[in-house]
Formats: sequence, structure tokens, C-alpha cells
Amino acid sequence: MPQLDMPLHQLQQYEGRTPRPHDFDDYWERALEEMRGTDPNVELVPAPFSVPFAECYDLYFTGVRGARIHAKYVKPKGLQQPGPAVLQFHGYAGSSGDWHDKLAYAALGFTFVSMDCRGQGGRSEDTGGVKGNTLRGHFIRGLADSPDQLLFRHIFLDTAQLASIVMSFPDVDENRVGATGWSQGGALTVACAALEPRIKKAAPVYPFLSDYRRVWEMDLAKDAYEELRTYFRQFDPQHLHEEETFTRLGYIDIQNLAPRIRAETLFGVGLMDPICPPSTQFAAINKVRAPKRLEIYPDFGHENLPGLHDKIMQFFMDL
Repeated sequence: MPQLDMPLHQLQQYEGRTPRPHDFDDYWERALEEMRGTDPNVELVPAPFSVPFAECYDLYFTGVRGARIHAKYVKPKGLQQPGPAVLQFHGYAGSSGDWHDKLAYAALGFTFVSMDCRGQGGRSEDTGGVKGNTLRGHFIRGLADSPDQLLFRHIFLDTAQLASIVMSFPDVDENRVGATGWSQGGALTVACAALEPRIKKAAPVYPFLSDYRRVWEMDLAKDAYEELRTYFRQFDPQHLHEEETFTRLGYIDIQNLAPRIRAETLFGVGLMDPICPPSTQFAAINKVRAPKRLEIYPDFGHENLPGLHDKIMQFFMDL
């Protein structure tokens, strides 16, 4: 079988290379305290898009640091009692997309919510305000500032805050909520399930934002991870601060959040993925202590994985 990374038996034992900061747990408890102290000022605005069997809304809330966050909110029409919900997170630099692909879940009785990441391709704000560069990349945003200023800290918190808001709605049963996404969306699914322990099921596919040092050592700091190479070339060309940089990235490395997950988890992995290398994915997968299963595609990379959307939908049907 062709091989891009480690053999499968080694991947299944791999524990990651990026350092875990010594105060990691305190860092995230402090972050969650900030999130809980933020007035979300939730708005549900009827959308111009409509179908006979579902109601569509633009959902807005205020996240940490005052950013106004947007999500598409679709619920089945005529709900008589609280039902299940699924949260969806999009790929890097993307958006929540069109309404039509949310409707299959609504037809099955699910409320479906798709978030725009702040500062990316949708309507959510990036309020900025960090020292250092803001060139190109989001996961290096705030890297030269305090770890509390890292942009992905705020984005991870947005996912947990959205989950909490949706769980509070009368149409949603807080004990029947799942989360899913591919690439960056996979990373945000892991973060959401880690920071909001009531998430019941999680389906991340080839998650991004995991094991940054491994990406660097594989010479794959390009494509989605290109900003890491750019950061070193422009701001630390001799790698004098390499250890400090990777340690700081450890705060927003999903492998370090993975042990917090309580949700039943389904991972999708392509073993020929050059964008999010398999070993970086397994660094997070191997740290999940909750019940989990893997759907492995040996010949596939960072692309559509045939049949996986159907498997994920079937996975959520138990909700």
C-alpha cells in the first residue's frame, strides 16, 4: 500500500510532538470563565430563504472580545417538543455556505446550526487587537502576544458558546446535540466537544490544527499550514525561539484538548492526506478516551471520502 506517513500500526500508537504547556488546563478554565461572563445578546432573524418543512434563521451572538458571531440556524417546522441538534463547522477560510445542504437534517427532525468562523469567509467578525503580525494566517494570529490573545482561542470558545446557546433553546434537547466538520471544521468539532462536555456525539473528519511540530518536521508547512513557514522565515529565521513558538501553539493544539472529550466520536481519516498528515490526526485521535471509532480511507487524501457523509448522518440518527 502507498505510504505518505507512518504505517498504520505506528499511527495507532503515536502520541504527538508539539509540547503541551504546563498551565494548559488553567489556561482553558480561565478562557471558559471569560466566555461564561460574556453576554451573548442572542438574535434570531428570519432568513430570506424558506422551504415548506423547515424554518431558517440567521443566528447572531456576541463572543469573547466583543466579536459578533453569525450562524445559519435551521429547525423543523411545527416542533412539538425538544429534539436533537447538530452543529456544523466549516473548513479553513470558508463559511457556513448555502442553506440547501442543511435541509436533509431538518427533514429528519434535527435542528441544524452552521457557524461562520470569525474573520473568515462568512459574516462573523474578527475584532483584532493583537500585537505582532496579522499576515495571512489565523493560527499564528496573536503568536507574538500573550497566549490569551491567540485568535483560535477565541474561535474555539465560539464553538462552545454556540453549543451552549443552542442547548438553551426550547426546541433543542440539551442531551441530544452533536457536532461535525471537515479539516478546520474537524478541529473545531474536537474543540467544541472538549470545551462543552454536554456534546453527545462528535464526527470530526481529517482535523486540522493538530501537532504543529510534526507538520514542520515532515516539511508539510505549506497549503493550510503555510503560515507556520512564513512565520519562521519572517520573524524567527534562525529558529532561536522555536521551542517557545511550538509551546505557545500547544495552547491551540487540538491533541491537547482531546482528552477532555466525553462524546462518542467518529473520526474520518485519509491515510494519503498531505494537508493534515495522518500522524497529526492520530495524535488527537489516540488521546480521546471516550468511545470512538475510525473510518479509514487508505488511498484518499484531503478530499471527499466516499460514503462518509452518509455514515456520519447514520451516526447521528441515534440522537
